[in-house]
Amino acid sequence: MSIGIYFVTPDGCDDALVRAALAGGAGMIQLRDKTATDAEMTAQARRLLPLCKAGGVPLIVNDRLDVALASGADGLHMGHGDGDPARMRAALGPGRHLGLSIEMSDQLGGMPAQGITLIGIGPVHATATKPDHAAPLGPDGAARIARRSPVPAVAIGGLSATDIPTLKRAGFAGVAVVSAIASAPDPEAATRALVQDWRTA
Repeated sequence: MSIGIYFVTPDGCDDALVRAALAGGAGMIQLRDKTATDAEMTAQARRLLPLCKAGGVPLIVNDRLDVALASGADGLHMGHGDGDPARMRAALGPGRHLGLSIEMSDQLGGMPAQGITLIGIGPVHATATKPDHAAPLGPDGAARIARRSPVPAVAIGGLSATDIPTLKRAGFAGVAVVSAIASAPDPEAATRALVQDWRTA
């Protein structure tokens, strides 16, 4: 699996920001919003799904299984300890992504049997978008976990263009970013630059 740039939306993200990331070449979108209601998030996912499908880009919902099911999204991403992955897989059915956040190598066990298709390893660096995160792993620490993973992995946590060569060489399928796109003056151009950095790394 090759993802490249995996855009995770910030709280309160409007549709235009996701459109910009798609136009810039993002390979996967994760709709994450800790402030929206389920109804609001479902409505947004339903608006975004046709745009993602038109570009062949999976739309993943963060944490909320009910939203993923109601919206018809392409998958769900959950934190370690946020529920039983096997139950989530049963609810999603086959053919959809099921992602899992991993903060240490001890959390890798049992993933294929649980139906996990992708993991997010991090945080690589400290990040303000998730102030309660675990201790940063650093690129080398994240790479050590990725090498042991039985499923494809993306790196996440305070990442920028300078991290891409190291992480791609380590075997990651992509890098997940929030601020590198969402906080850029031109999110489409920022996404396009990151995609180019990934392709040439």
